Amino acid sequence: MFWIVENFNQLKSFYNTGYKEAYIEVIPYSYKSHPVETQVSLVYIRPLLATKGYMFAIDHSEAMRLESELIAELIMSYDTLYVWGKKEFMHFYMHKNIIDISLNSPSYLREETKAHQFLQQKYRNKLDINRIIPIVKHYEVCEKNYDNLKQHINEPVNPFYNNKVPLVFNAIERNGIQVNSQLFEDYFDKSGKSRVYTQYNYRTTTTRPSNRFGGINYAALNKENGCRKAFIPRNDKFVEIDISAYHPTLAATLINYVFDTEDIHQAFAKMYGVDYKKSKELTFKQLYGGVFKQYKHLEFFQKVEKYVKELWEKYEEQGYIACPFSYYKFEKDKLENMNPQKLFNYLLQNLETANNVRILWEIIKLLRKKKTKLVLYTYDSFLFDLDNKEEELVEEVLKIFKKYKLQVKLNYGTNYNFE
Repeated sequence: MFWIVENFNQLKSFYNTGYKEAYIEVIPYSYKSHPVETQVSLVYIRPLLATKGYMFAIDHSEAMRLESELIAELIMSYDTLYVWGKKEFMHFYMHKNIIDISLNSPSYLREETKAHQFLQQKYRNKLDINRIIPIVKHYEVCEKNYDNLKQHINEPVNPFYNNKVPLVFNAIERNGIQVNSQLFEDYFDKSGKSRVYTQYNYRTTTTRPSNRFGGINYAALNKENGCRKAFIPRNDKFVEIDISAYHPTLAATLINYVFDTEDIHQAFAKMYGVDYKKSKELTFKQLYGGVFKQYKHLEFFQKVEKYVKELWEKYEEQGYIACPFSYYKFEKDKLENMNPQKLFNYLLQNLETANNVRILWEIIKLLRKKKTKLVLYTYDSFLFDLDNKEEELVEEVLKIFKKYKLQVKLNYGTNYNFE
C-alpha cells in the first residue's frame, strides 16, 4: 500500500483500514513560526498496528491537496493518539484522548536530514520552508522519530500533566498579546508585529515552565528599561494580579504553619527584627539556600528543616518523592547532584506550578466566550486584557485566588509598564 496519501480515493482506502490507535506528527509550514501563526503542510500518521507510517498531504509543493477538514475527521476517528508535545499538537487539532509521550522523553530532539539542514540554511527566512523540503525527507524524519519514541508509547503518563497542564498553556498561548508595533520594533528589533505569541515549556527539570519565543524571554521581561511599554491591551486595560509571598505561603502549607497576619513578609520582619525589604530577602535566601544559624530557633524554620530532612529520607529510601496535587515524581535515577535543600526547592517549584495550573484551569473556564482574556502567566503573576464592560470578572477571578487562600495585589494600566 502507498505511504503518501494525496487524493480522496487513497484517503478513503486508508480510512477503511479501521485503525484505532496511532502515533501522529504535524508538519507545519515552518517550525520557526508560532503554531498559532502558521498552517499545516503535512500530517504523519503511524497506526500502532501498521508496519509503516503514512504521510497526508494538505499543502506541499510536491503533492496534490487533501482538504484539511477530511484530515481532521480522520484524526477524530481514532480512539487514542500518541504525540510528542500535546500542547503544541492542540494548536492544530483537538481530540478527546491524546497521550503526550514527551512526558516520558522530555529531552528528545527531533530528527533532521541533511536536506532539512541545507534548505533551512539556504532559505533562513522562508516561512513555508517545509512545503519545499521533499516529502520523502519529512517521511524519513517521522519514521525515525517513531522508531526512537515507540518505547514510550505504553509507559504510563502523569494524568495531571497529560490532561490539565497542556490545555491550560495552550489556551494562554492562543490569546497572544497585543503590541505597539513601533515600540516593539524599537525595543526588540522585530518589525511588522501587532500581536505576539508566547510559548510555554514545562518539560523542565522542576516542571516550572519557561516562556520564550522568537528570541524573547516573556518570563523575564526587563522591568527597568521601558520595554514593557510595548505590550498593550487589545481591549481597554491590563489588570495584573500578583500573588504575595507565594513560596513562603506554599512552604507554610507543607509544614502546617499558620501566620498570625495576612502579610507574611511583615510577619517575618517582626520575627527577624528588620525592615520589610530586608525581610523578603532573608526569607527567600533561607527557603532556597538553607536556614541561617541565627534564625534556627524560629518555629517556621524549625518546621521547614524537619520537613526537608524527612523529605530527603523518603527520597533516599524509596528512590523518589511524589509532589502534592500533581503527583509528579522526582526520581533518584533521573536527577544528578541532588541534596536535601535542592530537593525541597524542586518540590516548591513543582507545587507552585501545579497550584497555578489548578487556578488557571478555573480562570480559563470563567473567561470562556468572554472578551476579557488571560494573556500572560509568569509564576506568581497573572496578566489580564480586560474589557471595561466585563469589569465584574475581576471580582470573580479574585474569588478563585481567595478559594486557594492566597493574598494578592492588583495593578491596572494601559501598558505592561503600568504607566
